[in-house]
Amino acid sequence: MSEDKNMDSKNNSILNVPNVLTIIRVILIIPFTILLIGGQKGLFGPNLLYPDVVADLIFIVASLTDLLDGMIARRYGLVTTFGKFMDPLADKLLVCTAMIALIEMKRIPAWIVIIIIAREFIISGFRLIAAERGTVIAASYWGKFKTTFQMIMIILMIVEPILVLLGMPVIVVDVIMYIALILTVISLIDYLYKNRGVLK
Repeated sequence: MSEDKNMDSKNNSILNVPNVLTIIRVILIIPFTILLIGGQKGLFGPNLLYPDVVADLIFIVASLTDLLDGMIARRYGLVTTFGKFMDPLADKLLVCTAMIALIEMKRIPAWIVIIIIAREFIISGFRLIAAERGTVIAASYWGKFKTTFQMIMIILMIVEPILVLLGMPVIVVDVIMYIALILTVISLIDYLYKNRGVLK
């Protein structure tokens, strides 16, 4: 019995590896935002490219922690209440912060960001209703595809001027942006349709 209690205590500890990675992801949002917005405001000198590159690297590292914390939590049975709450919240904070900053940088239309953020609010509210009724809404493949393309879109948009200088057509980023938008809408419809019973 004491071993079971120790195991439960270990699994519910906030300071396990997956939760630490989630906390790191939240902390990384601060330097990421400072570099992205500060670079545009000229806080780092006349060179507007290197803050974007460093910010992009931080975003990539933060995105990788998202993959790692989920894998580690599931593999070693380290799923906690804190992790269930903070992991999706950290993802939303990271992605929404990046896209709002990209509006400031004039690299993504505001209406697309509004649709993407609205989708996240709708799904979060839907999951809250489901949780109150004892129903767990699992992530779908459409949601995973949506997240993947959103991450790729953000990574490319942050360093878009550099990529254009290197010869990449601007339309490449635009195509990925619209794919991410379409997947956002499809995943929303998919979630609502598959879990429509929650609203009854």
